[in-house]
Amino acid sequence: MNRCARLATVLAVAAALLSAAGCNKLKARDQLTKGVQAYKANKPEQAIENFKNAVSLDKDLRTAKLYLATVYMQQYVPGIDTPENNANAQQAIEMYNAVLSDNPSLQEKVTSLKGIASLYMNMKKFDDSAQYYKKAIDADPNDPEAYYSVGVIDWTAAYKDTADRKAKAGLGGVEAPMKTKQDLKLCEEIKANNEARIDEGLDMLKKAMDKRQDYDDAMTYVNLLYLRKADLACNDPEAAAQYRKSSEEYSNKAMAARKKKFEEASKKNNGGIVLDQKK
Repeated sequence: MNRCARLATVLAVAAALLSAAGCNKLKARDQLTKGVQAYKANKPEQAIENFKNAVSLDKDLRTAKLYLATVYMQQYVPGIDTPENNANAQQAIEMYNAVLSDNPSLQEKVTSLKGIASLYMNMKKFDDSAQYYKKAIDADPNDPEAYYSVGVIDWTAAYKDTADRKAKAGLGGVEAPMKTKQDLKLCEEIKANNEARIDEGLDMLKKAMDKRQDYDDAMTYVNLLYLRKADLACNDPEAAAQYRKSSEEYSNKAMAARKKKFEEASKKNNGGIVLDQKK
């Protein structure tokens, strides 16, 4: 075979490969469309198969990977410890990681990071969840929900640790007072284990409120974290009183923000008329 013939053969093979690749991309798009249709029709099993086919046909189709991760995530039921249920969570995490390793856009990156973080939170893997929410913050420092989520995790972890230690000491619930000398020793122990976490939670929630002025859910958790601060003001009643005052202030702010939202929604739904709630 002369040089020209060999070149013609190579070009023919290349053209065939390009044609096959283009055909596969079209098939992948078709499977993606069918997957979306199945998802909207509440047929998750069919949607999963379509999205898996799309990913198999076109490894670069990140949209299909995101949809597949989302369906797996929605199939996961928190608190149900079965191999099938846990597999849904793990497959969702794997697919989100596949997006992250594929040079994603900012939106795709943040969606994937927050998806993994949410799954870990539902699995009660709080440290892993906080780590991924912080990665989401690094990717998009203007997202109030990521800051809020870290604050919620910090409160949850501090509350659980306090409750567990008090229960072990026979003090009952998390709000049980610590008055005796032995109790104060326990208080210092709980404080040492949770103070940094509580302070981080307050910082994260206040940053969330800076970025969303009417963030009533964040205000509520600031209120709850100040109650934790008050509980851990060991043998310092003045500090405890100040923390409780701060807690009450944020509770009132949260109620005011909710009231404002309700009134604005009422105006919108009633043509500018606000119903008199006192009647």
